[in-house]
Amino acid sequence: VQLVESGGGLVQPGGSLRLSCVASGFTFSWYAVSWYHQAPGKERELVAAISSVGGSTNYADSVKGRFTISRDNAKNTVFLQMNSLKPEDTAVYYCKAHGAWGQGTQVTVSS
Repeated sequence: VQLVESGGGLVQPGGSLRLSCVASGFTFSWYAVSWYHQAPGKERELVAAISSVGGSTNYADSVKGRFTISRDNAKNTVFLQMNSLKPEDTAVYYCKAHGAWGQGTQVTVSS
């Protein structure tokens, strides 16, 4: 099982980023996928999750209306579109599926 995140970077407040997580080694379409983030000195927190076929999503209150999780099962990929980014969104973002974690991608929101 392998998950590889990409798409992080440095962005100004109010900007956007799109994270991707490509999965391999398991039947991706069978599993729900989640995005988490972890800021320095804080615990890892759930940001968003999507069901196996994408019909159901849920979000942390802090990102509702700003972030959108989606998936493309044909490409074994899940996305996190992040809009109206705030400095408090700064963290390492991880995807999780089938009990496995990716290596994370750093998102920094700063002017």
